[in-house]
Amino acid sequence: MDESTPSGRLPAPRRAAGSQVVFIADFTSAAQWVAGRSWAYPDGGPVNPRDDKLDYLVPDAGYSRSGVFRARRRPDGRWNTGLLTTEGSEEGFTVRPGDVLEARVRLPRETGAWPAIWTWRDGDQEIDVFEYHPDNPDLLEFTNHVRGTNRYHRDDAVRPGAWVDLRTEFGRRSVNWWLNGERVFEDGRGVGRDWRAYLIVNLSVCAGRYHPPPPPETTGMSFEVSSLVVRRPAPGRVPPGATAAAETAPAATTTGPEGAAGASESATASGGDVELA
Repeated sequence: MDESTPSGRLPAPRRAAGSQVVFIADFTSAAQWVAGRSWAYPDGGPVNPRDDKLDYLVPDAGYSRSGVFRARRRPDGRWNTGLLTTEGSEEGFTVRPGDVLEARVRLPRETGAWPAIWTWRDGDQEIDVFEYHPDNPDLLEFTNHVRGTNRYHRDDAVRPGAWVDLRTEFGRRSVNWWLNGERVFEDGRGVGRDWRAYLIVNLSVCAGRYHPPPPPETTGMSFEVSSLVVRRPAPGRVPPGATAAAETAPAATTTGPEGAAGASESATASGGDVELA
């Protein structure tokens, strides 16, 4: 698997005037991140079969603290997996309305890999900055679970092993997603005025209900996050998405590909918790 540093430069995302950096991810920091535990998993983990995951969360620094998130097959059929969250950390950082998250990631190559950057708090408040499944090699998934909208976006720049630049604007009235400097989805629903959520970065492993599990010969997989920054509008500035469609607007129409991803999309659109990454 290719874990080399990214070569060349992708188009830089547009930055809002008057914003300030409020969070720069240091994955080695125990003050910023808790490893191998999340209340998005039943009882905080380590397993989550209800969401079609073979995960067995581990705190081992080798699975997450370098920014390379790994998974390795266990003798019992589950997979040791890396997860970091700001929930329960000393700093306890939360994203809030108006924040903009920017990240650069290397997508995994292995079938069954399920990487994601997402938010979570108190059993809800989930916004998926991205999810990816190599069996749909050119497709990224963007979802606002708070207000029930999502987009399955195909792009030639998306492929197993590729580096991509991501940007998500958590607007009160619209959550907006960017890929490699281009805005690709405005959901017109947003997160509301009082939304707060912790960050999660992890690599899950599919159990086979919606996407194929790893083949027997695969024993390890990884994806990498080389940078993750959160910006916040300076006081007095209008946050991104604040002037978009009204908060009471009807849900955005869901668009999905044919096949396995389309099946999971239908359940998400109908309010199910199919792929709560």
